[in-house]
Amino acid sequence: MYPKIIQNLIDQFAKLPSIGPKTAERLVFYLLNQPQSQLYQFGEAIEHIKDQIKICQTCFNFSDTNPCQICADKRRDKHSLCIVAKPQDLAIIEKSKTFSGLYHILGGNINPLEDTEINKIKIAELINRLKNQPIKEIILALNPDIPGETTTLYLCKLLKQFPQIKISRLARGLPTGADLEYADEVTLENAFRGRQQL
Repeated sequence: MYPKIIQNLIDQFAKLPSIGPKTAERLVFYLLNQPQSQLYQFGEAIEHIKDQIKICQTCFNFSDTNPCQICADKRRDKHSLCIVAKPQDLAIIEKSKTFSGLYHILGGNINPLEDTEINKIKIAELINRLKNQPIKEIILALNPDIPGETTTLYLCKLLKQFPQIKISRLARGLPTGADLEYADEVTLENAFRGRQQL
């Protein structure tokens, strides 16, 4: 139906999450109607994303520096650690301006339905970090769904080896089954204020 180069680009867009063939087609035709200079900027941004983005070796966030800006910031509370599943969760918490401590990104959750292996997420790195940093409080900011709850229960048992650390979780201001990534700032602020010790 379309020239090979257009069909190839439609196929590439359709591989992205939440993009079906029709949306991919609309995106391609949108791009075809843009000035060449904007297409060069778009292509350059995609081309260099893997070259210029690093993974912070402390918290495992995507960054252009290592350590990332949050881990390197001397004004952050070094005694408080918020554990999240993915970088998008960190970003939405930062937008709420509610938390001023450090983060640890697991890189996923334990999902009993998908048989996720525990060694594929950053739990060993978390334990190592707790042995070497003066953390006094851990806030578990994981989604209130089955994988998030499974990970929370596993971490609670595992973190009992650190009795000096207070463990809390976000309050139930977040609806069950919701994604932290899509929560608004007010809901997150209330969730942080109402967090409960486990």
